Amino acid sequence: MELIQESPDLDAYLASDEAIDHRHPYVRETARRLGADTSDAYTYAEAAFTFVRDTVPHSADSGDLRVPWRASDVLATRNGICYAKSHALAALLRVAGIPAALCYQRLVDEEGDVPVVHGLVALRLPGRDRWARVDARGNRPGVDARFSLDHERLAWPVHPALGGVDYPVLYAAPHPEVLSVLRQARDRHHLGETLPGAL
Repeated sequence: MELIQESPDLDAYLASDEAIDHRHPYVRETARRLGADTSDAYTYAEAAFTFVRDTVPHSADSGDLRVPWRASDVLATRNGICYAKSHALAALLRVAGIPAALCYQRLVDEEGDVPVVHGLVALRLPGRDRWARVDARGNRPGVDARFSLDHERLAWPVHPALGGVDYPVLYAAPHPEVLSVLRQARDRHHLGETLPGAL
């Protein structure tokens, strides 16, 4: 699949905004700690991915009812759904000067029921001419997402025959529908009832 930049300007994928608030001191301190143990952009990006995947549980797995959506809040509370975790990873990458985009999939279970939009991150390391998608959702039995720039290792496959979609657009900011749902959710249960089924 060919990934399509929403903005032709690569600097748009380094920007700080309300959700990807990488100027926040907590994001910067987290990035500083991760960077202390890495030697280049690749090892930093992998460390940031692993940190978000493994130390920020997905709230559907942990049972946490809070719904953070700003990157700084996700990192501080160590909690979030896939969209929120993607905001956190994008912030950690951008603060280190690594362009990061938000991208999405429409996932449908094998029975073709209950479609849901799933959030991912695409990154573009210095010196590389293409984007790579990674999925920091968090592993569990049956889910084994990995950091890989050459062969995607995402949490779930998309089933086009059942209505699944790999959306090719790389967004510089969260999709408005995704951000609206996060911001309006009273708790994770309410969020589960309002998650978009398509973009």
